Amino acid sequence: MKAAKRRRLVASGWAVGTAREFLGLGDEEAAFVELKLALAEGLKERRLKEGLTQTQLALKIESSQSRVAKMEAGDRSVSLDLLVRSLLAVGTTPRDLARLITRTRAA
Repeated sequence: MKAAKRRRLVASGWAVGTAREFLGLGDEEAAFVELKLALAEGLKERRLKEGLTQTQLALKIESSQSRVAKMEAGDRSVSLDLLVRSLLAVGTTPRDLARLITRTRAA
């Protein structure tokens, strides 16, 4: 969030914090969420780079378009296993996966 927007919200009486604070996540939980979000964002980026629609990706991984949408949104029902297998199916290399993992935002 931009600093100016944060200042306006605080001035209006809103409490501004992180999802970690709001949800009361511990270190491990926060790290897991960040990892999952990094992989989800990476999947969407890779899909778009390859010029695939969600439906085309779904066919490639033998799933549904709605499941791909959930993967890209970081839905809690999506396993890390499915995210990783989907990334590999669109040509992501193990080295690329390592880069995605290290892209996680600082907690």
